[in-house]
Amino acid sequence: MNLAQKRIAVTGGSGFLGKHVVRKLEEYGCRSVFVPRSACYDLRKGQDIVQMLNDCAPDIIIHLAAVVGGIGANQKNPGKFFYDNLIMGTQLIEQSRLFQVEKFVAIGTICSYPKHTPAPFQESELWNGYPEETNAPYGLAKKMMLVQSHAYREQYGFNSIYLLPVNLYGPGDYFDLETSHVIPAIIRKCVDAMERGQESITLWGTGTVTREFIYVEDAAEAIVKATALYSGPDPVNIGTGREITISGLAALIQSLTGYNGTIVWDADKPDGQPRRLLDVGRAKQAFGFEAATDLASGLERTIEWYREQRFKGKLS
Repeated sequence: MNLAQKRIAVTGGSGFLGKHVVRKLEEYGCRSVFVPRSACYDLRKGQDIVQMLNDCAPDIIIHLAAVVGGIGANQKNPGKFFYDNLIMGTQLIEQSRLFQVEKFVAIGTICSYPKHTPAPFQESELWNGYPEETNAPYGLAKKMMLVQSHAYREQYGFNSIYLLPVNLYGPGDYFDLETSHVIPAIIRKCVDAMERGQESITLWGTGTVTREFIYVEDAAEAIVKATALYSGPDPVNIGTGREITISGLAALIQSLTGYNGTIVWDADKPDGQPRRLLDVGRAKQAFGFEAATDLASGLERTIEWYREQRFKGKLS
């Protein structure tokens, strides 16, 4: 599919991942990219979705918009995270079908995998158990787009693909400690502690669980490649195929920021899923994607961006 000739709507296109996806589409020669803003279109409301589709008449929709946060945010907002994500995805796919959108790119979440999925996670394991409890409402809501995609493909011939990005990080991430994910949270705590002369920082959990991370620009490249080249029914993991313990991640960020204090682990706080490591073979085979950025290099760029924004007064 030649994306340069298509009208593309990117929900969540002004967000962390969305900005990189829009930039990548422009690199691919796309001249008609529409980013619906929440102030104009509340994608939880059917009439706003209809208005958005009338306004931009997209050939392709890349659905990145999500209500999401770290473990703490998931614990505080399970109902909101379930409803908002479920209703957005369900109504967008239905209205896209009715408007005869050529292709719908649904962005799922690694949180949809069962809590005790054998590592590396293969896409065939998605239905073999219940997700980790703190992320389950969000993960299950996003996974319903896969069910809907399969059902609509079978009944209506609707072309909807489903991608599963692993944990993202990079410049432009969110560093609010109430809602941020683990990498921006640790970066901020280390930088803040250095500025304040703190001898220690406290991190949630035991540090023994593992996670896989993908640099946001690599994830954007994968999404755009899949949009252009993949039209299959099977879900596809988007990641690096490399994992690290949270304690190892903290030590790496500590070294890269130059923070020499002590890390204290609050074991009363939840760890989340025991392991996260993806089998990324399907993405390579289906549309030739392999992540290009190693974790240390990506973290260096992220830390540099965060410090620049702090220096400019753009982050508190």
